[in-house]
This record gives sequence, structure tokens and C-alpha cells, in this order.
Amino acid sequence: MAIKKQFLKSKPVCKVTFTVEATDAENVFVCGDFNNWDESKHELKKLKNGNFKGTIDLDKDNTYEFKYLVDGNWINEEQADSFKWNEFAAAENSVLEV
Repeated sequence: MAIKKQFLKSKPVCKVTFTVEATDAENVFVCGDFNNWDESKHELKKLKNGNFKGTIDLDKDNTYEFKYLVDGNWINEEQADSFKWNEFAAAENSVLEV
């Protein structure tokens, strides 16, 4: 799994590209504070090599909690900027700082 951040000079936005290695998966979504944890809003596209990839524009100077939803299973990003305990989920969430 990987995250790539591209900061735009013309706008206070960061283009964040999420890549998930899940060759056996049928679908992967990225869910978090930025989309009210909507389990259907940001589906990543499956590439020929079996990875899933997608880009989301996020406001700069913010911190977002998120997770991947891989075939119905919640998974953290191993390369997240940090992790934060979430009482509601009773688990850690990945944290992205942009």
C-alpha cells in the first residue's frame, strides 16, 4: 500500500493518490473524514497488475482519519502518517496529514 501527495501551487489543495495491493480483491474503497466514511463514494480502480488506485483532492493544512474497505473488510494504510485510536470503531484508524 502507498500514498502519494502532490501539493498544488495554484490552489490550497493536495492531490492524494491511494494505491492498494489487493490482487485477489473484487473492490476497494477509501473511506474517511473527507467523505463522512461513505462506503461507496471513493472506489479505487483495479489496474492490470492487480493493484487498486485512485486520487482524491483534499484541502491542505488538515488531518484526516481514514481506512480502506477491501471486499467488506476494514484495513489500515501501513504507510500512514500516523494512527489514531477511534472509540466508535474500537480500533485504530490511519491518519493522513496534508
